Formats: sequence, structure tokens, C-alpha cells
Amino acid sequence: MTAARPAEPPAEDLPEDLSRLAALHGVATSYSPSPDRTVAASATAVTLALAALGVDAGSPSAVRAALTARERELRERLLPPTLVGRHGGGPPDALAALPDGTRLRVETEQGARRADAEGLPPGVHRLTATAPDGRIARSHLIVAPDRLPVPAGRSYGLLVQLYSLLSRRSWGMGDLGDLAELTAWSGRTLGVGFVQVNPLHAAVPGAPTDPSPYRPSSRRFPDPVHLRIEDVPEFAQVAHRDERVRALLERAGRLREAVLDEGALIDRDAVWELKREALELLGEVPLGPGRRAAYCDYLAEQGRALEDHATWCALAEVHGSDWHRWPAGLRDPRSADTARARTELMDRIDFHSRLAWLTDTQLAAAQRTARETGMPIGIVHDLAVGVHPQGADAWAEQEYFAAGMSVGAPPDAFNARGQDWGLPPWRPDRLADSGYAPFRRLLRGLFRHAGALRIDHVMGLFRLWWVPQGRPPTEGTYVRYDAEAMLAVLVLEASRAGAVVIGEDLGTVEPGVRESLRERGVLGTSVLWFERDWEGDGRPLPPEHWRADCLATATTHDLPSTAARLTGEHVALRDRLGLLTRPAEEERAEAAADTGEWLELLARLGLLQCTGGGADTSSEEAEIRALHGFLLRTPARMVGVWLPDTVGDRRPQNLPGTWDQYPNWRLPIADAEGRPVTLEELAASPRLHAMMEALRGELRAPDGPSG
Repeated sequence: MTAARPAEPPAEDLPEDLSRLAALHGVATSYSPSPDRTVAASATAVTLALAALGVDAGSPSAVRAALTARERELRERLLPPTLVGRHGGGPPDALAALPDGTRLRVETEQGARRADAEGLPPGVHRLTATAPDGRIARSHLIVAPDRLPVPAGRSYGLLVQLYSLLSRRSWGMGDLGDLAELTAWSGRTLGVGFVQVNPLHAAVPGAPTDPSPYRPSSRRFPDPVHLRIEDVPEFAQVAHRDERVRALLERAGRLREAVLDEGALIDRDAVWELKREALELLGEVPLGPGRRAAYCDYLAEQGRALEDHATWCALAEVHGSDWHRWPAGLRDPRSADTARARTELMDRIDFHSRLAWLTDTQLAAAQRTARETGMPIGIVHDLAVGVHPQGADAWAEQEYFAAGMSVGAPPDAFNARGQDWGLPPWRPDRLADSGYAPFRRLLRGLFRHAGALRIDHVMGLFRLWWVPQGRPPTEGTYVRYDAEAMLAVLVLEASRAGAVVIGEDLGTVEPGVRESLRERGVLGTSVLWFERDWEGDGRPLPPEHWRADCLATATTHDLPSTAARLTGEHVALRDRLGLLTRPAEEERAEAAADTGEWLELLARLGLLQCTGGGADTSSEEAEIRALHGFLLRTPARMVGVWLPDTVGDRRPQNLPGTWDQYPNWRLPIADAEGRPVTLEELAASPRLHAMMEALRGELRAPDGPSG
């Protein structure tokens, strides 16, 4: 594809002292968008990134002072704040470099005390080193398994945006009851090994809510909008004797019918308004002794993190959802004013804590249902790159976020202006000082009820593009994270949960990243249309040349559905919205040639009997089946089927580069004519069953035809 050359800031030579200072703090002074090009970062980008790390580089004298201080700090310290070791391996190299006679004291996570770091169990331990000259270093020592085990056997599964999966019981959008039904049916009837969903993180409240699940208020707690109200045990006590509940059910039915029968978009705000009213009513029902004990256990287990989250929710009801606009004393979660507010809003804090608990119990039920069907993995949850700057996590953990910065992406061949995702990045120095405590807590919460975790933009464990607020993405630069420590925490927490990890590693990936992920047992993501022999003739990559350690799919939530790609509807849609950068004829011709090459390969492999002429085997439905059969011919350990593909849905769930022009994140699953398809109809769909049975047969086949 021909694309505009990325816009680049004028090259400038950074002062040597500034470059050295940046390197010592992990701030890049250049990046390589392709192997043959290097683009210099501007002095402004570097200076602002350093400022966000607490380093004054605003003048030559400040740079010299900061450089001298940093070099002295690194020269004089005994140990870095966090060390990483591998279970079964020797102690970290940094310990061997300590001065002779240095005494060690290790307090293990399990409560033991040791005088050396040999043979430590997996965990995050506290280490104190005392040198003969009196210097003392206190560090966190992360000991993790060498790698995660690969999934047992190969499996195929379904990929779905949960809100889009409506049943005849949904309140206007898919919910956790629908997820449990989907797993129970698909596991038993279709033989799937997993169901992957979008991030279920808590959204920023207030209308209109940002519908994107990838810009949440909190990644630490789920969103109660996903609750199936009727599955809350207390519902049974009010369902038949409270007129208010009956009225809510009638309104929920109208919302559902509007989406399924009248062509309305999914209205998350309207759904939440109904569910909030229902949950307020259920909150009036006293919990029974067993339920109260379970709730208290959850409160104790979640501790301050849940109290902070619920406090933010309660304060947002009073002062609005942007904590930067709250009274000054409430912007600090540890202030005296916030402590007084916690007392005054105790009932509302309890309400929001209870919602988190109820949602957690339904998440647990969905995963339990999945495993009871025999799924080897079960639910695959999704971790967004970051959080909304106005939300609960950014308020509660603000000391860990880089003020004045946003995560994005540099200019590339397909986005000449770069990208600003509006998500504040974590500070790598604060993470290291804390032993990566925020990351550990986050992962532990997500792994509670997950058979696997997908990490969006997994390259962010290595580095992130920091964009100064108020400036274009072209004026950003990369800031590096300690990938060894981030991966150690990931492997440690995933191994404890017995979970698989899938990294979304699409697009431009820094050399060595995929290799490091594979070494630690993190699967990658391979999308069919992108898998070509880029170092050879550029043609579609034969199945035997695909990597095994990956989740292989035909599409994702950010890409056209397979039916749209095969029919060219994805080009027509972008043309109608004025998003094409070239004449439509060129785009259509290129898309048709791309599709044609894949269909030719399918025919050579015997997966498609012919590729033209209108015969049944060359129909769109047969082509979709053949493409997924191809995925099972690869060695990929996991093969994902985009659920809308099973009924020929033409519409993407998200069209990057659009906002008001397209209803991103608000569409129900639909058939080829755009008619919404319920979960009940999916379960009875001959097209879906034919496709999944073909995949089942392909997976059982000992050897497929070769071509």
C-alpha cells in the first residue's frame, strides 16, 4: 500500500549533556520507524519527558546539574530499587557485583528470613544489603518462573465484544449472563476451548459516556453495567412485589426491542441508568448471613484499592467525573478533606463497593461455567493499554502516572500525524521504586477469573510513546520501561493463576520484543491478512511457516469483518465516510488483489474447490469457512473465530480514525443484511453450525492437504 510519508519535525542536534541525561533516565533521543530510517526526537520532547519524570532539564545549567546528580546516584548506590531473578536460576548479577563483605538479609514474601538469595521461591521479596563502608540498599527482589507453560493442546474459540452479544434477556446490551450462556452453549455444543471478550473495565460515568472499552476509568475493577440484574440473588426478593422493579423490566424490554427490532444503536448510558435504579432497589434488601460474610471477605481482600475506587465513584456523583475539577482538598486521595468525605459518603461508598463485588461474583460464575463445560482455557479477558486521565485509577494512583503526558504512537506509513490515545503513562521510576506494586495488583485482579489474558499493545511493557499534552504526537518520544521486571511480574502472576497470556503485537514492533515475549511463554497475535512473506515475494505466508506461539485470527475488533473484506464492503464504507486517501478505484483494486491471492492459496491447499463463477464452494460463506480452516492448518496454539463472522456480519465494531462519523462500539452482532442476531438465534444458526463443524473436523484431521 502506498501511503503519505510521515510528517517529521525538523532534525536537530541535541546537546551531548541532554542526550546523556535522557539515556540515564530511559528517554529516547531518536526512533527508527523502519530499519533504514532514524528520526531524531526534538529537544522539547526530551525535555518535557524528563520533566514528567521529575528531572529539570529546562536550561543548560539545569541539565548539567541533573546529569551530575544522576551519575553520582548511579555510581554510589549499591543496588537498583528492583532486582529480577528466575526461579531455579542463580541470584541476580547485581548481587555478585556487591563489595566483598556485604551482608544480605532477605525477607521472603512467604514470611521467611534468609541471609542469602540462593534458591528463593517465586514471589516478590524484600532484600537489604549492608556494605562494609556502611552504605545500605533496600530493594525488591522479584523471583519468577522462567517461562509460562504453553496451553495444553491446540484449541479454537470465539472472539466477541460482550456489549454486542444481546439475548432476549439482555437489558439493551450484552451482559455477564449472556457471557455465561455463550460459554455454556459453545463449550458443550461447539467444542470451543475459549471465549475472548473486550475489556470489561469500569468506564468513566456521566452522559454521554465514552463507549470505547479501551479508555476506562479503572482497569482494576469491572464495570457493573455488565451485571445481569436478574441473577443477583436479592432480585428474587423484590421481583414480584415491587412495582418499581416491574416498571424497570418493562423499560429494559423496550431498550432491548429498540436495538434488536427497530435498528437503534446500543445506548450504554440508558442501560446503565436502568441498571443503576435497579441496583439501588436491590441495595435496600439486607444481605443474608452467608452473603454478608462473602461480601466482607471481598472487602477485606480488596482493601484500600476498592475503598479508593468506591470513594472516587461516590465523589464523582457529587462533583462530576473529572477529579481535576473537584475542590482542591479532594484531588488528593490521602488528604484530610478526602478522609472526611469518606465518612460523609459512607453509604454511597458501600453501594459502589457492593457493585464491584456483585460484578466480581458474576465474572467468577462465567469462568466457572466455561471450565465446567470442559474448556481448557475458558474466558480470555482483555487488558487495555491505560486509563482515562479523569478516572478512578488516575486519581487513586496519581503518584505512579506521568503528569502532563499521554500515550500514543509516532508517525508511520499509515498515520502520518502519529496518534495520541489520551491515556496517561505509568512512570517507570515510580514502578521500580514500588517493586511494581501497581502492576502486580492490576494483574492479580484481572487473573482472578480469567483462563487467559490478552494484553493490548504488549510492546508497552518495553517502551511507550509519550506525547506532551497540548502538543501533536509528532512532538513525542519513547520512554523505556524495565521489560525484564515487567515480564517477570507478568509471568509470576499468570503462573500463580494458571493462566495463559496473549500479547497483541501487531504493527511495527521493536527488534527483539517478540523474541523476549516468546522466551517467557507469552503468545503473540497473528492476523491472517497481515501474514505475508515480507522478506521474500510478499505473497501470503503458507500455513507451515506461521509461528506456533500465537493466537491466530482472521480479523479483530479494529479491522473489517471477514465478510466485508471478501466483498469489498470495507472499502465502500471508508469511501462513503470520506476516509480514503487515494481514489476509490485504486483502493478497490488493491483490496481485490489482496483477497484474490489468499483465495488462490486456499484453492491450492484444497480448502476451497474453486475461486470464482458463483458455485456454492466459492460463495462468501464457503470462503469464510476456508479462511478459518486455513488458520487451523497453521501450527498456532490458539485459533480465534470472530463471532460476527459466523453469521456474515459486514460491519466493523470499531473504525479507527472516526468519532461521530461511525457508531463505534455501539453495534449489535448482525447478519449479512444488517439485521441484529440474538444469542438464541446464533445458537440455532445453520450457517454458524456449518462453519464451526468444519473447524472441528479440520482440528481433528491428522494431516491436511499440502500445497
